[in-house]
Amino acid sequence: MPKIIIRHSEVNDIPAIKNIYEGELAFGGTLQLPFPSLQKWESRLSNLPSGSYSFVAEFDGEIIGQLGFDAYQNPRRKHVGSFGMAVKDNHQGKGVGSQLLGAAIELSDNWLNLNRLEIEVYTDNKAAIKLYKKYGFQIEGESVNFAFRNGKFVNVYHMARVIKT
Repeated sequence: MPKIIIRHSEVNDIPAIKNIYEGELAFGGTLQLPFPSLQKWESRLSNLPSGSYSFVAEFDGEIIGQLGFDAYQNPRRKHVGSFGMAVKDNHQGKGVGSQLLGAAIELSDNWLNLNRLEIEVYTDNKAAIKLYKKYGFQIEGESVNFAFRNGKFVNVYHMARVIKT
């Protein structure tokens, strides 16, 4: 039985990553717009800046999830990272997001010496909120009318996972 492999994305993965964000659940759950262009994704992922990482989840040769991770470079925020991710619509609810997030936390905790991870999540995205809480994230606040999605404004929670030092 094939298992999910988490690895850093490669240039030849970019069309498959674009395909993930074409999914209605993926662009509806993120700040991405529908109808993403390949050129935009190539520009974004072909030459990542310092402190930026892109992981993919691969299952049976198919890219089914992507997580972008940024370790802040500002000297006063070098202890902080943030991320965004999406899972292909037909693979949601199967543990893909959990494995991607686990890889980001492994990098953060054991290799980058970060003690704060941040994420913004739509308040109606119950599955994502549950996932983040499972990994120790807490809701720190809410922004009203944070983004425009599907014809109306929506709120987000600001969540963080902090390792006390």
